[in-house]
Amino acid sequence: MTAGKFMTWQVGAVRVTRVAELAGIPFDSAYMFAQSTPQRVQRHAWLAPHFACADGRLLGSIHSFVIEAGKRRIIVDTGVGNDKSRRVKTWNRRQGPFLDDLAQAGYPADSIDTVLCTHLHVDHVGWNTVLLDGRWAPTFRNARYVFGRREWEHWRAEQAAQRADESMADSVQPIVEAGMAELVDMNHALTTEVWLEPTPGHTPGHVSVRISSLGKDAVITGDLIHHPLQCAEPDLATNFDLDDDVARRTRHDFLARCANRPTLVLGTHFAPPTGGWVVDAGRAWRFDGAPAAFCDER
Repeated sequence: MTAGKFMTWQVGAVRVTRVAELAGIPFDSAYMFAQSTPQRVQRHAWLAPHFACADGRLLGSIHSFVIEAGKRRIIVDTGVGNDKSRRVKTWNRRQGPFLDDLAQAGYPADSIDTVLCTHLHVDHVGWNTVLLDGRWAPTFRNARYVFGRREWEHWRAEQAAQRADESMADSVQPIVEAGMAELVDMNHALTTEVWLEPTPGHTPGHVSVRISSLGKDAVITGDLIHHPLQCAEPDLATNFDLDDDVARRTRHDFLARCANRPTLVLGTHFAPPTGGWVVDAGRAWRFDGAPAAFCDER
């Protein structure tokens, strides 16, 4: 498949649309995985061309998923955002067209009724707010912002200890102060077809999003798995997990439960085709991109 600006999957009666902020980004594998090398990536030939370059660099993406379930419009994770001071050069004070792209996909900001953050890292909360008259204002004015209670408590404590990054101040705290945040348990159900699943390790309150409708199943991973490389090497820790051991156990459990089952896996940082299936591959697993018939690209 060739990568379109938008990608849409139908999961029973539920529609899921991917809207990219930064897609097809090549990066050295050591940036994400300290123990990785180009040669280690190249051992897994199936990663190319969608998930890795021939020279052993990895390909990634930052995107949001919009879930349409009945009359609900739920956006899952909101990327990096514009105008924000960030340490990563390509994220710093961006001026990207994400909101225009979201509207072009059929989801203007005011049509979103729920914002769900799988966790509160900088690249998952950025479009929670926009700069308006010199202040950070909620982007999705008609939405409730759903944060995991455990996640919020962790980062509030980190903020008090001055260990949290700037995204708490510009992308999370303004939502709480506006009275638009809803703190929920890690197994909270948003609808009868969409609910949260605890997947801790990357952060203490990290959740994934389960979708089940008319006999079809899907899961939006969040950062329990960052790249398909971790299907082949599930013990490979990222540089960003707060608890490596818990993250590994969570990842192993997730891959084992999804393997060889008709559960569509939608990777929150997976480059296109983004969605696919986990299949057994000897002592580990492989990620097979969803067939074109399953995925509507625009």
